[in-house]
Amino acid sequence: MPVPEALDRLNAAAAAAPTVPRPDRPDEPLASHHPTGAAQCEDTLPAALARAVIGALAGPDGAPLRACHAPRLVRYFIKEHPRQEWWMPSCGIRARVARHRERHRSSPP
Repeated sequence: MPVPEALDRLNAAAAAAPTVPRPDRPDEPLASHHPTGAAQCEDTLPAALARAVIGALAGPDGAPLRACHAPRLVRYFIKEHPRQEWWMPSCGIRARVARHRERHRSSPP
């Protein structure tokens, strides 16, 4: 899935259960977000997870989200190293095996 489409889905999930900030304790200036009355119960958890992901991606550290390039794999990961291209090392092996198969499939006997 392309990143723009994934972000559209993430935003839609976050908007499925609107929240309002409410102070948890009167002696602390911290507030947490609580679902409004319009939210469906089954939308609350996915929406909270989507908002947490948005906070991690758009937060002060701005984690760089990347799509894994392994064949037949639909995974996104947070890029932790400038040379990181895969979700996990086995994805790189998968890609190398796929390239090897393609080279030997198209070469004459």
